Formats: sequence, C-alpha cells, structure tokens
Amino acid sequence: MSDQKNSQFQRDPDGKILPTIENFYRFCTERKLMGVKCSKCGAIFTLPRMTCPKCRSIGMEWTELKGIGKLLSYSIVHVSTADYQSQTPYAVGIVELDEGARLSGVIRNVKHEDLKIGLSLIVDFEENTSQEWPQWPRYFFRSP
Repeated sequence: MSDQKNSQFQRDPDGKILPTIENFYRFCTERKLMGVKCSKCGAIFTLPRMTCPKCRSIGMEWTELKGIGKLLSYSIVHVSTADYQSQTPYAVGIVELDEGARLSGVIRNVKHEDLKIGLSLIVDFEENTSQEWPQWPRYFFRSP
C-alpha cells in the first residue's frame, strides 16, 4: 500500500487497521477483498466486526480472501429504486467463498438464464465515479 492510501485507513492507537466497513471499502480501492478472522476460533467473516459472533472474542484480524466461491442463492431484480432503475433487470446473489465466509452482491456479465445454484463466481471491482457517499469502488461477482 502506498503511504497516501495507507494513511486513509482508520486505525487504533497502536496503528492497527480497525475492522470497520469504511476500511473494508478502502481495501476494495486497492482491489483487495478482505475479511476478518477470529484469532480465537478461526471463523472468517466478509464484513468486518469488532467481536466474533461465534465465540464473542475481540481478537479480530484482517485476512485477504481469494474472492472465489459458489452461488448459494440469487434473485433477479426487475423493480428497483430510481437510482438503479436504469440497470434493471439485474441479478444479486449470495456467494459462499472458498474460505467459508458468505458475501452478497450484484452479479454481472452472466446471462440471467445461466445463473444456477452452485455456479462458480469470482469477485471483481469497479471504479466508483460517484461524487456522493460512498465514494469507494464497489465489488461485484462475475464468471471466472
């Protein structure tokens, strides 16, 4: 990480990068899919949290995820809010990553008729050009 990007992370008094959603998206800026891993029980979660929901430990550490997994569930959205109306219909799904964690997101570059449970997908990133919050790049799923 460059010093400029590195300085944008929220950190604790010891300089450790905090497990926050803001930091999750800052890693996405670097095209890295990061999760947090419990140092006590080893559980991995895609969205960061300070406390492990399985064992209640506060020993959560960032871990880089491969971003490869299988589609568990999906839906085709035909009616959406005004902000996403131009993208309808679009697919969203829940993917179980190889590390065991689950992540939901938009599925792109896959024909809707080709979507099926168990389909292999990988995470990719888009550059965000929005001037409104959040100004971070977003991740999405696509075929490998």
